[in-house]
Amino acid sequence: MIRIIAFLTAALLFTSNAYALDLSSPDIATGRTLNTAQIYKGFGCSGDNFSPTLIWKDVPAGTLSFAVTVHDPDAPTGSGWWHWIIFDISSSTSHLPSGIAIKTPLPPGAKQGRNDFGENRFGGACPPPGDTPHRYIFTLYALKVAKLGVPEDASAALIGYMLNSNSLAKAQLTATYSR
Repeated sequence: MIRIIAFLTAALLFTSNAYALDLSSPDIATGRTLNTAQIYKGFGCSGDNFSPTLIWKDVPAGTLSFAVTVHDPDAPTGSGWWHWIIFDISSSTSHLPSGIAIKTPLPPGAKQGRNDFGENRFGGACPPPGDTPHRYIFTLYALKVAKLGVPEDASAALIGYMLNSNSLAKAQLTATYSR
Protein backbone atom coordinates (compact mmCIF):
# COMPACT_ATOMS: atom_id res chain seq x y z
CA MET A 1 0.00 0.00 0.00
CA ILE A 2 2.84 2.41 0.84
CA ARG A 3 4.44 1.71 -2.56
CA ILE A 4 1.18 2.51 -4.35
CA ILE A 5 0.79 5.80 -2.47
CA ALA A 6 4.42 6.71 -3.18
CA PHE A 7 3.98 5.85 -6.88
CA LEU A 8 0.77 7.89 -7.17
CA THR A 9 2.35 10.84 -5.37
CA ALA A 10 5.40 10.73 -7.65
CA ALA A 11 3.19 10.46 -10.74
CA LEU A 12 1.12 13.44 -9.62
CA LEU A 13 4.20 15.54 -8.92
CA PHE A 14 5.73 14.60 -12.27
CA THR A 15 2.64 15.46 -14.28
CA SER A 16 1.98 18.73 -12.44
CA ASN A 17 5.59 19.84 -12.95
CA ALA A 18 6.11 18.37 -16.41
CA TYR A 19 6.64 21.86 -17.80
CA ALA A 20 8.86 24.29 -15.96
CA LEU A 21 8.64 27.97 -16.80
CA ASP A 22 11.48 28.67 -19.23
CA LEU A 23 13.26 32.02 -19.72
CA SER A 24 15.73 32.71 -22.52
CA SER A 25 17.31 35.66 -24.30
CA PRO A 26 19.33 36.25 -27.46
CA ASP A 27 21.03 39.16 -25.63
CA ILE A 28 22.13 37.62 -22.32
CA ALA A 29 22.99 34.16 -21.01
CA THR A 30 23.63 32.59 -17.65
CA GLY A 31 27.31 32.75 -16.77
CA ARG A 32 28.12 35.20 -19.56
CA THR A 33 29.21 38.83 -19.33
CA LEU A 34 26.58 41.46 -20.11
CA ASN A 35 26.91 43.37 -23.38
CA THR A 36 27.42 47.13 -23.64
CA ALA A 37 23.72 47.39 -24.48
CA GLN A 38 22.82 46.30 -20.92
CA ILE A 39 25.31 48.60 -19.17
CA TYR A 40 24.05 51.72 -17.40
CA LYS A 41 24.64 55.19 -18.86
CA GLY A 42 25.73 57.29 -15.88
CA PHE A 43 27.49 56.82 -12.51
CA GLY A 44 30.74 56.56 -14.49
CA CYS A 45 29.40 53.83 -16.79
CA SER A 46 28.93 54.39 -20.52
CA GLY A 47 26.59 51.72 -21.87
CA ASP A 48 23.38 51.94 -23.86
CA ASN A 49 21.11 51.15 -20.88
CA PHE A 50 18.76 48.91 -22.91
CA SER A 51 16.80 46.11 -21.32
CA PRO A 52 17.52 42.80 -23.07
CA THR A 53 15.07 40.82 -25.15
CA LEU A 54 13.45 38.20 -22.89
CA ILE A 55 11.43 35.23 -24.17
CA TRP A 56 9.43 32.73 -22.14
CA LYS A 57 7.51 29.52 -22.64
CA ASP A 58 6.07 26.57 -20.69
CA VAL A 59 3.82 28.88 -18.71
CA PRO A 60 1.95 27.21 -15.82
CA ALA A 61 -1.84 26.91 -15.96
CA GLY A 62 -3.58 29.68 -14.07
CA THR A 63 -1.04 32.38 -14.99
CA LEU A 64 -2.84 35.75 -15.09
CA SER A 65 0.19 38.04 -15.49
CA PHE A 66 3.97 38.20 -15.53
CA ALA A 67 6.66 40.32 -13.92
CA VAL A 68 10.42 40.65 -14.43
CA THR A 69 13.00 41.85 -11.95
CA VAL A 70 16.75 42.39 -12.25
CA HIS A 71 18.70 42.33 -9.00
CA ASP A 72 22.43 42.58 -8.24
CA PRO A 73 22.97 40.80 -4.90
CA ASP A 74 26.68 41.73 -4.95
CA ALA A 75 26.21 45.52 -4.74
CA PRO A 76 27.93 46.94 -1.64
CA THR A 77 24.70 48.14 -0.02
CA GLY A 78 23.79 45.36 2.40
CA SER A 79 20.65 44.61 0.40
CA GLY A 80 21.85 44.44 -3.20
CA TRP A 81 20.69 46.72 -6.00
CA TRP A 82 17.41 46.64 -7.92
CA HIS A 83 18.01 47.37 -11.61
CA TRP A 84 14.54 46.73 -13.02
CA ILE A 85 11.03 45.88 -11.94
CA ILE A 86 8.34 45.52 -14.58
CA PHE A 87 4.98 43.99 -13.65
CA ASP A 88 1.31 43.69 -14.63
CA ILE A 89 2.46 42.21 -17.94
CA SER A 90 -0.51 40.54 -19.64
CA SER A 91 -0.68 36.74 -19.57
CA SER A 92 -0.96 36.83 -23.38
CA THR A 93 2.61 38.20 -23.59
CA SER A 94 5.42 35.74 -24.33
CA HIS A 95 8.37 38.09 -24.69
CA LEU A 96 9.72 41.57 -24.04
CA PRO A 97 11.74 43.20 -26.81
CA SER A 98 15.03 44.99 -26.17
CA GLY A 99 14.95 48.59 -25.00
CA ILE A 100 11.57 48.65 -23.24
CA ALA A 101 10.35 52.27 -22.83
CA ILE A 102 13.34 53.56 -24.81
CA LYS A 103 13.31 51.79 -28.20
CA THR A 104 9.98 50.01 -27.75
CA PRO A 105 6.85 50.88 -25.73
CA LEU A 106 5.80 49.12 -22.56
CA PRO A 107 3.38 46.26 -23.16
CA PRO A 108 -0.22 47.50 -22.70
CA GLY A 109 -1.10 47.70 -19.01
CA ALA A 110 2.46 46.99 -17.79
CA LYS A 111 4.06 49.17 -15.12
CA GLN A 112 7.64 49.75 -14.06
CA GLY A 113 8.63 50.11 -10.42
CA ARG A 114 11.32 52.43 -9.11
CA ASN A 115 14.83 50.94 -9.37
CA ASP A 116 17.71 51.83 -7.07
CA PHE A 117 18.90 54.50 -9.51
CA GLY A 118 15.62 56.27 -8.61
CA GLU A 119 14.09 55.70 -12.04
CA ASN A 120 10.99 53.83 -13.21
CA ARG A 121 12.76 51.99 -16.01
CA PHE A 122 15.55 49.52 -16.73
CA GLY A 123 18.88 50.53 -15.22
CA GLY A 124 21.84 48.59 -16.58
CA ALA A 125 24.85 47.17 -14.78
CA CYS A 126 27.29 49.61 -13.19
CA PRO A 127 29.28 48.05 -10.36
CA PRO A 128 32.03 49.98 -8.57
CA PRO A 129 35.35 49.97 -10.46
CA GLY A 130 37.67 47.18 -9.36
CA ASP A 131 34.97 45.00 -7.75
CA THR A 132 34.88 41.32 -8.61
CA PRO A 133 32.21 40.54 -11.22
CA HIS A 134 28.70 41.21 -9.96
CA ARG A 135 25.78 38.87 -10.69
CA TYR A 136 22.71 40.28 -12.43
CA ILE A 137 19.75 38.00 -11.79
CA PHE A 138 16.94 38.36 -14.32
CA THR A 139 13.85 36.72 -12.80
CA LEU A 140 10.58 36.08 -14.62
CA TYR A 141 7.53 35.49 -12.42
CA ALA A 142 4.32 33.79 -13.60
CA LEU A 143 1.64 35.25 -11.32
CA LYS A 144 -1.79 34.11 -10.14
CA VAL A 145 -3.11 37.70 -10.19
CA ALA A 146 -3.77 39.95 -13.18
CA LYS A 147 -2.62 43.08 -11.30
CA LEU A 148 -0.30 43.39 -8.31
CA GLY A 149 -2.30 46.26 -6.86
CA VAL A 150 0.69 48.14 -5.44
CA PRO A 151 0.83 51.93 -5.10
CA GLU A 152 2.54 53.85 -7.91
CA ASP A 153 5.43 54.76 -5.59
CA ALA A 154 5.83 51.25 -4.11
CA SER A 155 9.32 50.26 -3.03
CA ALA A 156 11.18 47.37 -4.63
CA ALA A 157 10.82 45.48 -1.35
CA LEU A 158 7.01 45.80 -1.36
CA ILE A 159 6.78 44.81 -5.02
CA GLY A 160 9.11 41.87 -4.35
CA TYR A 161 6.92 40.76 -1.47
CA MET A 162 3.81 40.88 -3.67
CA LEU A 163 5.60 39.01 -6.48
CA ASN A 164 6.67 36.20 -4.17
CA SER A 165 3.24 36.05 -2.51
CA ASN A 166 1.51 35.65 -5.89
CA SER A 167 4.04 33.55 -7.78
CA LEU A 168 3.02 30.33 -9.51
CA ALA A 169 6.50 29.77 -10.95
CA LYS A 170 9.69 31.65 -11.70
CA ALA A 171 12.66 31.27 -14.02
CA GLN A 172 16.05 33.00 -13.95
CA LEU A 173 19.04 33.98 -16.04
CA THR A 174 22.15 35.18 -14.20
CA ALA A 175 24.72 37.21 -16.16
CA THR A 176 27.80 38.97 -14.81
CA TYR A 177 29.66 42.25 -15.27
CA SER A 178 32.66 44.08 -13.80
CA ARG A 179 34.65 47.17 -14.70
